[in-house]
Formats: sequence, C-alpha cells, structure tokens
Amino acid sequence: MQLRPGPGPTGLPHTRARARHWLIVAAALAVVTGAAALVRPPGATATPDAPVAGPDPAAVSYPVDCGPLGVVVADRAETDFDADGRAETVAVVHCDAGSGTPPHGVYLVTHPAEGEGAPRVAETLVDPGEGMTVDGLDVRDGAVSARLRGYSAPDVPRCCPDLRRDVSWAWRDGRLELSVAPAPGSI
Repeated sequence: MQLRPGPGPTGLPHTRARARHWLIVAAALAVVTGAAALVRPPGATATPDAPVAGPDPAAVSYPVDCGPLGVVVADRAETDFDADGRAETVAVVHCDAGSGTPPHGVYLVTHPAEGEGAPRVAETLVDPGEGMTVDGLDVRDGAVSARLRGYSAPDVPRCCPDLRRDVSWAWRDGRLELSVAPAPGSI
C-alpha cells in the first residue's frame, strides 16, 4: 500500500493539529464537564451549594413557662450536625426576669421537616428545671460546647453559682451525644 503525499511533514493526513482542532476539543470538554456537574445520581444526598443557615431562634415557641414574662434568646450557635446541608441552631433561652439570674434552657432548633413553616424545637439539651445557667456557647469541629453553672444548695446566693461543668454535644450514630468533662478539681 502506498500513501499519497499530504499536508503534514511526513506526508500523512491529520498529523498536525491546528488551532481550530484545539478549540473544538476545548469546547467539547467544557460541555462534558458542565453536564457532569449538573447531573446527580437519584440517591445523592450531598449538596454542592452553600449550606443553609440555621433557623432563627427568635421564631420558635419554647417549652418554657415564664408566666407573663417573655422569653429571651441569650445566646445561639449554628452548625450542620447531620451534614445534610441545612444548619441547626442551638439556642440558650431564659425568662425575661429583669433582674437576678434566671435558669437557662438549651434547645436544638431545626428547620421544618417539609415545605414552609416555622422552625421547631427538636430536642431539649438542658432543661431550665435543672436550675443551670450557660456561659460561653461555642461551635468547634461540628460540636457545640458550653459551660454550665449551678448551685449546690438552695441557700447559695443566686448571683454566685458555685458549681461548674463543661459539656459538649456532637452528632454520632444519627443522634446528638452529650459529652461531659470531669468536674473541676477532680482526678
């Protein structure tokens, strides 16, 4: 078999790439890459978008009996515990007593299950009935931590809690798990 002389240096056709050739290849790659980024398998749960912010804790009705007083959101922290692309809010609330140190409640606030609606309290992390106050709510590495302060006896002045415990909550095995640090001064 004998080859006919062609435009390339060896006489073979299509041995030199021209600018037109590379533009067509680049356009084809862009189309394939764009299509791959838009197509998701039906069971995919990861979201390429930025995570949805946690729900507004002021829009929630808390299971706290404040009588004629209102409820105050004293602190809040947001993190996406379950990695579903929608952050949850941990809210520290207390009755608007005006003076003194009313006990705090700590609640996990989530988005509505489906469609539109108000955020809801999904879990009580610290019940106000425990008589604790919360200092320093913080989010680090997907866990929420706080310092709880309380009273060892009813005659301890309500201004000056004498008990302290550091706690944190992290998502493990499909639920929030509480971790409690050793009490100060313990071995």
